[in-house]
Amino acid sequence: MATNLEDSSRSNYHAIEQNGAVTEHAAADDPQVPGLHRGLSARQIQMIAISGTIGTGLFLGTGKSLAQGGPASMLICYGLVGFIVYVTLLLLGEMATQYPIAGSFNAYTARFFSPSYAFALSWNYWFNDAVSVASDLTAAQLVLQFWTPSHTWVVSLVFWVFLVGVNATHVKAYGELEYWLSSLKVVTILIFIVLGVLVNVGLNEEHRFIGLSNWRIPGALFVGGFGGFARVFVTASFAYGGTESLGITAGETKNPSKNMPRVVKFVFWRILLFYVLSILLIGLNVPWDYPNLSNRSTTTSPFTIVFKEAGSTFAASFMNTVILTSVLSAGNHALFAGTRVLYGLSVATPPQAPALFAWTTSRGVPLPALLLTSSVSALCFGTSFIGSGELWGWLQNIVGVSNQIAWLSIGLASWRFRKAWIRQGRTLDDLKFHTRWTSPYGPPFVIVTVAALIIVQGWSSVLPVFSAVDFLSFYIEVPVMIVMFIAWVLLSRPAVTRASETSPLFHPGQTNQESSGKRWFSDLVDIQKVDLNSDQYEEDDADKHDEEERGSSSGILQRLYYWLA
Repeated sequence: MATNLEDSSRSNYHAIEQNGAVTEHAAADDPQVPGLHRGLSARQIQMIAISGTIGTGLFLGTGKSLAQGGPASMLICYGLVGFIVYVTLLLLGEMATQYPIAGSFNAYTARFFSPSYAFALSWNYWFNDAVSVASDLTAAQLVLQFWTPSHTWVVSLVFWVFLVGVNATHVKAYGELEYWLSSLKVVTILIFIVLGVLVNVGLNEEHRFIGLSNWRIPGALFVGGFGGFARVFVTASFAYGGTESLGITAGETKNPSKNMPRVVKFVFWRILLFYVLSILLIGLNVPWDYPNLSNRSTTTSPFTIVFKEAGSTFAASFMNTVILTSVLSAGNHALFAGTRVLYGLSVATPPQAPALFAWTTSRGVPLPALLLTSSVSALCFGTSFIGSGELWGWLQNIVGVSNQIAWLSIGLASWRFRKAWIRQGRTLDDLKFHTRWTSPYGPPFVIVTVAALIIVQGWSSVLPVFSAVDFLSFYIEVPVMIVMFIAWVLLSRPAVTRASETSPLFHPGQTNQESSGKRWFSDLVDIQKVDLNSDQYEEDDADKHDEEERGSSSGILQRLYYWLA
């Protein structure tokens, strides 16, 4: 008798059972219905897309990258990772536009690849977001050292209380805070690009033309050789991290069928303008051996250094203040995403987290999930015992590798999704959003390149001298993922048998199991029978009204912005 697995992916952020009743799409906008609410506007989600990942990775992580790898390594690694992220976002946007559920790539991995792998991925990504909050709070202490070296832990405590408070109110509060903080970051980056050019050509304290002089320092281009070059990959991955969590906002975005493609398309210009140009100017203006650029106890932002080189202490303090707000923004983004991932695990079928985390307030806030996610950020207070710079470096490695695992998983889910779509008699042009040049090599490109990054970036932790702590920070998540995958395969086996034998309501074709007499090795999804119809979003009158308002926008700047986005 054939055995099948109940479709565990449909309910990841799609339906919540409350007293026997099922609520579709987690309550949409009705504040009286439990579940998540669609409260993020097009204005908010597009600004989050522009600068949602501009944070500690760019403002502080570039200092570590420059000190460990040099300007050439930094430019090459950030450029390559940026292109990988862009392709990954196109693949994710393709699925998120077709199925705009809040579970994003975690749910897509369960639906199109393997529920057991998705279980390990979801818990890993939740931990990634929770550690990201800790990393951002630790970074706040590093930024504060620009003004005072004492009692810097206070800023972490204040930020932690503020972020929990904002995220405990309503998704609109998260969106509005992120909108204004993101706007500030965008303006600052544009100012930095202009100022960076002026500093390089002579508008600096020494009134000298810098040009390529910092590149001509002996050994500067590739500091640390191949080990230093490879190590920059994980720092770059940390900097680009959070881009993939845009898919998580799909379940709380108005008219996702229209807004998600706009968000994804804008990513390329953000990467080109904000990252590549900023990285180039940092490498030109800041020498790799700048004092206190990156060491065990502190890390200095290259952005602050460039503003300081312009000859204004006030400008440097302003830049440092913006960096502090960007830390707040990044923590806000990570806390929101981690809370939604844990919520999704609790409402999955079968449940992959305690049912407690499925409870939401009347405003649609999963409060228990928020509290557990935020509690992990207590790690930041470990800086009392070890150097802030060293702790932040370890957290950076962990988060960077977790981001890479997420990108790899998006490639796997997209690869299986596209195969299922074509195998069931459809064409990729039938999708609501599809970028033709990513076919057929987009998913394999992401899978192969990201896997290669994960393998090689820890080179310096092995050679020339083995460092156990660094090695663990680079690779600990890989065996943890494997153990969690095997555990879920084994633990879910009895549930699979009972579901297939007693329930006529299972969704067929989820696994490649044959007969009950054969050993069950995996739960790889059967692409010939996987459900491709559920969870597709249909526009309603409110969506059409929003589109009409967008089309009738009369401001020149607003029209230009919408044309770009």
